[in-house]
Amino acid sequence: MPAARESLLDAAYTALARRPWSAVRMVDVAAAAGVSRQTLYNEFGSKDGLARALVRREADGYLAGVDRALTGPADPRDRLTATAEWTTASARENTLVRAMLTGCWGERLPAPGLAAVTSGSAAPAQRRADGPLPSPADLVALVRDRAVAVLAGPGVPRSDTADLARSCELVIRLALSCVTAPPADTGVADLVRGALHRQPVVP
Repeated sequence: MPAARESLLDAAYTALARRPWSAVRMVDVAAAAGVSRQTLYNEFGSKDGLARALVRREADGYLAGVDRALTGPADPRDRLTATAEWTTASARENTLVRAMLTGCWGERLPAPGLAAVTSGSAAPAQRRADGPLPSPADLVALVRDRAVAVLAGPGVPRSDTADLARSCELVIRLALSCVTAPPADTGVADLVRGALHRQPVVP
């Protein structure tokens, strides 16, 4: 039941904003979503299953935003700049995205293991959530590869694609540095544009 699942994830996210994950109770999440506790357990299996599903959803939301940023303006430098801005804004506004990007899971957050767990769920979405969760290195690679796929046209020589991949990875790593040590006034956009000034961006 996708609607109930999303309502439960929304309720869990809201509860997490108000109290540490250790203090979030399944019965309260179910009540906030307007469903029975049994429905919650049927959907996620356990509190850890709920945590994995919440982390997976926030990772998917972050990557969907990356895709939107990469399909924006015509200039590839502007697309990469938008991707960096989205990354820093997402990490600032969403503690789970920040934790996934940096690997720093505070005591207030759920910290599900990144390795896959045995899933007994009949729900395809939960079986996916019970699979491997992305590490910071995984997210860097995913963003880099998505950027290369969008920015590289057909018939691009492999050597040019390698240069493009390096530029894309530089941008996401620069954005991550701004997540952990925010720049003073200029913001991530000026840093990215400066870094890309002499970088090969489009083959």
